[in-house]
Amino acid sequence: MLVVQKLSHSFLNGTESTQVLAGIDFRVERGEIVALLGSSGSGKSTLLNLMAGLMKPTEGSILIAGRPIEKMSENELAVFRRTHIGFIFQSYELIPHLTVRENVELPLVFQGEKAKIRRERANALLTRVGLAGKTELFPSQLSGGQQQRVSIARSLITEPAVVFADEPTGNLDTKTEAEIIDLLIELNVNHGITFVIVTHEHEVARRTKRIIQLRDGRLVESDAESDEDALLHGEVGT
Repeated sequence: MLVVQKLSHSFLNGTESTQVLAGIDFRVERGEIVALLGSSGSGKSTLLNLMAGLMKPTEGSILIAGRPIEKMSENELAVFRRTHIGFIFQSYELIPHLTVRENVELPLVFQGEKAKIRRERANALLTRVGLAGKTELFPSQLSGGQQQRVSIARSLITEPAVVFADEPTGNLDTKTEAEIIDLLIELNVNHGITFVIVTHEHEVARRTKRIIQLRDGRLVESDAESDEDALLHGEVGT
């Protein structure tokens, strides 16, 4: 479903090239929930931008739903992202003058969907994420955890092939962090939604089914269960 093959990327600074990713190979199957774990400088943000089609790789390919996104034009990528990729951001990225429901509906507005269908789908998703009674409030009237639930609902409105969650609990306290990860796991288990959670937090990574670890631009893939002790002792990603 998501296939990364022989992926490398370098940044050019004048005449000097700096490699940040080298020979990345992995796949995420439909219905998986996977953590992409790495410390600052590991290359995980660059990898996320490449997988989301926001940058072109120096070498290699990225297939989402069977399509090589590195070969798409900017216009093709924009359309593809709107229909096949969902995003959950650390800072929520909600529009303050739109209601909760209108924020969730927004991706369907860009697709030209009818207002009645937009409203029905948004309300259904908001119920699913536990915000049924808050659809007409504004983001400023919600807690941080509630705002992230709105962001999660918005990421699902187009029924994407994969949802990338970029440090989704980075702005939350420990209790709310656990609640948000519980919600992502519930959506994965009960609704088959594919998640790639990008994080530097060992506790978040340990909750997923599989860990894909980046270190110094290179990839080490392992199962979350087998790495549990290492994560508890802070040995992964150091």
